[in-house]
Amino acid sequence: MSYATTFCPNYTTARHRFRTSALALGCRLEAYPIEQTGPNGEDLTIDVAILGNPHLQKVVVVSSGLHGVEGFFGSAVQCALLEQGLASWSATQGTALVLLHALNPYGFAWCRRWNEDNIDLNRNFLLPGEEYTGSPTKYGDLNTFFNPSSPPSHFEPFLVKAIATILRYGITSLINTLPVGQYDFPQGLFFGGHSPSKTYQILAANLPRWVDNATDVLHIDFHTGLGKKATYKLFIDDSSDSENASWLTEKFGAEVEPYQPGSNAYKIRGGLGTWCKAMFSNCNYKFLTAEFGTYPVIQVVEALRAENRAHFFAPTNHPSREWTRQRLMEVFAPAEQGWRDAVVSQGLDLVKQAIA
Repeated sequence: MSYATTFCPNYTTARHRFRTSALALGCRLEAYPIEQTGPNGEDLTIDVAILGNPHLQKVVVVSSGLHGVEGFFGSAVQCALLEQGLASWSATQGTALVLLHALNPYGFAWCRRWNEDNIDLNRNFLLPGEEYTGSPTKYGDLNTFFNPSSPPSHFEPFLVKAIATILRYGITSLINTLPVGQYDFPQGLFFGGHSPSKTYQILAANLPRWVDNATDVLHIDFHTGLGKKATYKLFIDDSSDSENASWLTEKFGAEVEPYQPGSNAYKIRGGLGTWCKAMFSNCNYKFLTAEFGTYPVIQVVEALRAENRAHFFAPTNHPSREWTRQRLMEVFAPAEQGWRDAVVSQGLDLVKQAIA
């Protein structure tokens, strides 16, 4: 079987497939509405499938779709896992499995990376005491380049503008400005919100119950759009000399990449992984951000920028709305069968390793 067939054409199909395959396997299912609707008026929910005794001390958590459109891939891995990868699962297994499907159902359904409030959910999970204010020093200077207030055009010389911006500010300055999270430009890229999102509220209310009294949790959060095409990295926010980093590297290999200045990763504010580890400080909570490469970062940024412009500044029937949506889908979930086969296979192997 080709793993490419585990990709669904839209959120509604993915949700139905996830729930149907989870029920067939005997999972307990829960659904949490976000009080939004999809393109066809359908309700949007975060769905949870739990396999095994939830009171076990070892729990594997697998989450998808925190960045909306990236859910096409994460959902494909979860469906493949339910349909094929857990065939040998035993009720007596000493590990519970919690699958969080479509953490950003709005972005998944509408093919956006952001949620219904234009929030990048992986910048929204601030810790207690942190305020939803502030931005990187140069974000204001770069806002007109990142977020033009006009509909996008096929004929814009984006690459020329990007090169000029890099030459003026330096690539390091851009890396430390654009993706790390900002809280002052609600229509801008990587906006972290002004308060906890609906997804934040749902996880805060329920994750303690799903994890229960576990002493060891291994959480894999699936993403796409960063890195070499059809390969992956496992980013962690632990230092390279920490016990967590050593253990994860031993179990998952050289793909584990602790954050360090100058690496392919960037330090973000309001990340889900940091929040989970802080929330369960009495538990050995290990968090892996599994990033699967698609296209060069300049193409990814161009697609994000164009789609955001169309969303805010193009009329409802403007042609840019459709072509920017299609391009965003391609840069985060390439249609190429070879890519889809490779990444789902790798993702499936990662979850099996985690369970083992």
